[in-house]
Amino acid sequence: MAVTGASGMVYAVDLLACLRDAGVHTHLIVTAGAKRVLPTELAGGLEELTSLASEVHKDTDAGAPIASGSHRFESMVIVPCSAGTLAKVARGFTDNLTSRVAHVALKERRPLVLVVREAPYSRPMLENMLLADAAGALVMPASPGFYHRPATVSDLVGSVTARVLDHLAVEHARVPRWGEER
Repeated sequence: MAVTGASGMVYAVDLLACLRDAGVHTHLIVTAGAKRVLPTELAGGLEELTSLASEVHKDTDAGAPIASGSHRFESMVIVPCSAGTLAKVARGFTDNLTSRVAHVALKERRPLVLVVREAPYSRPMLENMLLADAAGALVMPASPGFYHRPATVSDLVGSVTARVLDHLAVEHARVPRWGEER
């Protein structure tokens, strides 16, 4: 999992907590942009985020095991995914560990979920979303659902987390499914 410099760190924390609770071993990459945004959105900052991961890698570590196609990771999520990271993934530009691991996920045909948080979308962002989709990534805007009648911010965040977990085939009860009682 990578966390980039878009607003929406709460999505990353929620997803990491759910993955930890599900017993999933996680590798976390935090970009420089994310490190700038983190203190404004999370009271616990970087430590709050990294404490939820199994392993943490520096975004500058091109030699990390997860940068190789021979490393057997199951999937990758970039949450939140900034417009800049989206562009790198869409165009195959691998200048840091985040974009390299995303490239590996695509070339090895492993699930790659890009949780895009920025809005509105510019034409280049829309074009990059189409290119990322064509390359095999799943582009998932951080757009919470309301059918489960969210009462808190956590409920809203959970609806996005639940969709990501579904695409990773991780069992969860983060929010009720359509038609289930709350």
